[in-house]
Amino acid sequence: MSGRIPLRKRLLVRLLIASGLIAVCSVAATAWLAVETTTRALREEQGQVLADDMDVLARLSGYAATHPDWRGVDKTVRELSAKTGRRIALTTTDRTPIADSAARGTALPRSAAATVDPLRTDTFSERGAQLGGTDPRVVGPYRLTAGERTELDAQARQRQRCFARYGIDTTLARTPSGRPVLIGADGGADHGYVPDSCADGRLNTPMPTEEKALAALQKQARGCLTRAGLDPGMPLALGADLTGAPLKTPTLAPAFAKAGDTKVWRVAQTCLDDARRAQLDPYVAPTAELFLGGDGDTPAVRFDMSPANKTKIVGAAGLVLAVTVAVTAVVATRLVRPLRALTEAAQQAPDRHVRVPVTTRDETGILAAAFNELTERRERLEVQRRAMVSDIAHELRSPLTNIRGWLEVTRDGVVDPDPALLASLHDEALVLQRVIDDLRDLADADAGTLRLHPEPVRCDELLDQVAAAHRVGADAAGVALRTAVDGTPWLDADPVRMRQALGNLVSNALRHTPAGGTVTLAARRDGDFVLLEVADTGSGMAPDELPHVFDRFWRAEKSRSRRTGGSGLGLPIVRHLVAAHGGTADATSEPGAGSVFTLRLPGAAGRDQPPGEPITPVAAPR
Repeated sequence: MSGRIPLRKRLLVRLLIASGLIAVCSVAATAWLAVETTTRALREEQGQVLADDMDVLARLSGYAATHPDWRGVDKTVRELSAKTGRRIALTTTDRTPIADSAARGTALPRSAAATVDPLRTDTFSERGAQLGGTDPRVVGPYRLTAGERTELDAQARQRQRCFARYGIDTTLARTPSGRPVLIGADGGADHGYVPDSCADGRLNTPMPTEEKALAALQKQARGCLTRAGLDPGMPLALGADLTGAPLKTPTLAPAFAKAGDTKVWRVAQTCLDDARRAQLDPYVAPTAELFLGGDGDTPAVRFDMSPANKTKIVGAAGLVLAVTVAVTAVVATRLVRPLRALTEAAQQAPDRHVRVPVTTRDETGILAAAFNELTERRERLEVQRRAMVSDIAHELRSPLTNIRGWLEVTRDGVVDPDPALLASLHDEALVLQRVIDDLRDLADADAGTLRLHPEPVRCDELLDQVAAAHRVGADAAGVALRTAVDGTPWLDADPVRMRQALGNLVSNALRHTPAGGTVTLAARRDGDFVLLEVADTGSGMAPDELPHVFDRFWRAEKSRSRRTGGSGLGLPIVRHLVAAHGGTADATSEPGAGSVFTLRLPGAAGRDQPPGEPITPVAAPR
């Protein structure tokens, strides 16, 4: 029934549309407010956050450049966390914790913010990084001794005085290795113009410590240069960075770089960079992963909401709330109206069968229609109940009236209690007993307490037993009683109850078949089921009578008495007995052509045998 409801009329669709409208309004308002209130603050904070991140990375890279391991980095991590207000965590490449400003056990963010490796720094984002990607603070074997620093300091001051005579102001600075550098007024190393008298070259000459390290480096790069087909004895010098500041790091001699092929120079420089990383590796801390921020941390961006923004949020929230209440009120009113009608109808007295008007085609309309169907069904059941009470009273009144009448006239001496009278009273008592037994069987079936004792039953023997039990009645009525079995089908059933069900069908067929007619009991296999049929050539039934044939106390001809037309309980008992065996009972009929009652029951697997091969059934335990 729900499939006939138009999509736009379905309750679920309506609720989804209403919820969607509310959600769209809420999302739009929230997005607008978020953009308006956070864009400016984010713009102001973004630069500071990026600067803080770069400072954290530079500090930790400097620590790694000056320490062979990460021991003692906890203090630096806590200082940086307190300064930036963010969580800072260092782990190994396999995420083993090294240092963490958060509490132990706090989950790490999904991905690292950066990799801390002083031998492979980002040339574009790491301040002071060299072209080869090595942090300038990594000194290693190039660190000058105290004597060498003293000697270079004296040479640097001498050059500074020389520059001063030519009006060039310089400042003395020192590189991480301890080598002094003269910084010009413009921030560059030395100056763009160097007088000839000052250019003695002694300040840039490698010291013994540096020459030793350069020799070891050239030896380290020899294998790579040889594999590239280059001269392993290429001269090395302490080069400068792109700004001209003498960082005093090894590179190819300028003369070779200028004279050599650019491609060859690049290959040679790559070999040199790789060899230098291998040379400096023992002097730096292992590569680590840097995590910034995370669950439970203070957010990097903080801003205070202005009163105007607060007013906007309150106004937008109020508007969304008003729209939500209005839409919900409209939808709820349309939903509650039919539900109230259903509630009022359900609260009426049982004898009042109130119908609810169906005004919609959505789920509530279907509910109202179902309620009306239930009301009609209850009304029909009430009519049947009253009719059943009347029928039971009638069925019991007739034999009881006869028994009482005969007993009274016998007591008054009007009639002698001869054998004929006693036989008549016994017949009336049997009628009462049969009615009571039928009612008890129906009561057991309704309560689910109908007891069955299933066992393997051979259908041909079952039909023969039923036919033999009704042979005398059939002969007295002048009706031929026959059996027809296709193969040897078996059932797992209670033989007593099956004889009772077939017996009721045969008795009913004999009552409705005139003299000269035929009643046939048949059995055949139909897949996994066995079909038992009782067919007669009697008067048959009209099409409008078939739906009621298994109703209690229903008789095709209301004028029939108990002895001619039955009590109307036999066929309902048949239906319940078959249902208890997991089967179904059906009836087909044509007026004047007879009726066929079919019992469809589950067959016994593996029991069928070809005709002529008898099988001895094995009784099932009771």
